[in-house]
Amino acid sequence: MRILPCVLTVAGSDSGGGAGIQADLKTMLALGVHGMSVLTAVTAQNSLGVQGVWDLPVEAVRAQYRSVVDDIGVQAVKTGMLSSAELVETVAELLADTDAPVVVDPVGVSKHGDPLLATSALDAVRKRLLPTATVATPNLDEVAQLAGVRVESEADMRRAGDAMLEFGPRWVLVKGGHLPGDALDLLTDGREEHWLRAPRHDNRHTHGTGCTLASAIASGLAKGLDVPQAVSAAKECVTEAIAAGFALGEGIGPVDHGWRLRRSPSA
Repeated sequence: MRILPCVLTVAGSDSGGGAGIQADLKTMLALGVHGMSVLTAVTAQNSLGVQGVWDLPVEAVRAQYRSVVDDIGVQAVKTGMLSSAELVETVAELLADTDAPVVVDPVGVSKHGDPLLATSALDAVRKRLLPTATVATPNLDEVAQLAGVRVESEADMRRAGDAMLEFGPRWVLVKGGHLPGDALDLLTDGREEHWLRAPRHDNRHTHGTGCTLASAIASGLAKGLDVPQAVSAAKECVTEAIAAGFALGEGIGPVDHGWRLRRSPSA
C-alpha cells in the first residue's frame, strides 16, 4: 500500500480560496503529499481584501494539533497566519515538542495590505516561533517588521538574512519579490548562501504566493529533500503557478496551484 508523506499546515482560512489553509492544501495535493490542517482563524476575504478576521480559541488550536499529530503523525509542519501573541506562543510550544521540520511563514499583512499580525505578537514571533523554524520565509515587509531592516536592493538582502538568523531559525529564505527586476530570493544559514533567481512574469494575479511557497517547501522536506533542494523545487513550482495565475473577482486573482494538471496532454 502506498504511504504518502503527511504535511500539517497551521494557518488561517481564506474564504476566497487563494491563500491560507486553502492554498496550502491545494499545494500539498499538487505535490503528492497528504495535507492536514489546524485552523487558527477565519477570515472574510476576497480578491479585493480582508473584510473581517476572527481568531479561534487557543484550546481549539491545541486540540486540532494534538488530534492530528498524536494519531497520524507528521513529516513536516508549515505555519502561516497566527495573529495574536497567545496563538503564536501556543503554536510555538506545540512545535517545540514535534520531531519534524518546520517552515515558518511569518505572515504580517495580506496581499492587499491588510494587517494579519498584531503588533503585540511581534516579540512572540521573534522569541518563540522563529527559533522552532527549520526554514523561515519572510518577505521584505516582514523583514522590516520583525528585524527593522529595510531592503531596497539586492545588496541589502544578505543583511536581512543575517538579521533574521539572529532570531534562531536554522535557515532563512529572504523573498525579494517586491524588488524590481527578476524575482530574486536569498536562502542562507549564515554559512551557505543560495541565490534563487527567476524571471518576473507580467501577471498581477499573485494572491497566495507566500503560502504556496512555504507549503511547497514543507512538502519537499516531508519527501526527504534537504533544505536547499526543497527551496529550489518550491521556487520553480511557485514561478510556474504565478505564470498561470488567473483573474478572480474584481481584484487580485490567485496563483494557479493546479497548473501541472492543466498543462497535461490528458487534461
